[in-house]
Amino acid sequence: MLEDSYIAQGLAIASRQLGGDVIIMSAADSTLFSLNEGAASIWLAADGKTRLREIVERVVMEQFEVDRETALRDTEKFVTELAGHGVLRISAEPFAVHGDEAA
Repeated sequence: MLEDSYIAQGLAIASRQLGGDVIIMSAADSTLFSLNEGAASIWLAADGKTRLREIVERVVMEQFEVDRETALRDTEKFVTELAGHGVLRISAEPFAVHGDEAA
């Protein structure tokens, strides 16, 4: 399970927010993704320092009337799919944030 993993937006992507939706293109394979407001909320919350389970609890469960198990299962499937295209990155450790790296 990915619930203890950290997720971050991919590095080789182009994205644009249009209202509540987000359009993303993966530079890795030129796949284009159109994320609805719910999916966009997950992607936007992927800051690399928040565990997936926290995103599920704070974002998914607050936006939708869904139980934790269903929310986690659906979010893990979504994250795994986007990670396969380089749109999201998954790690067991928090990602370094620009400016936090040692000089």
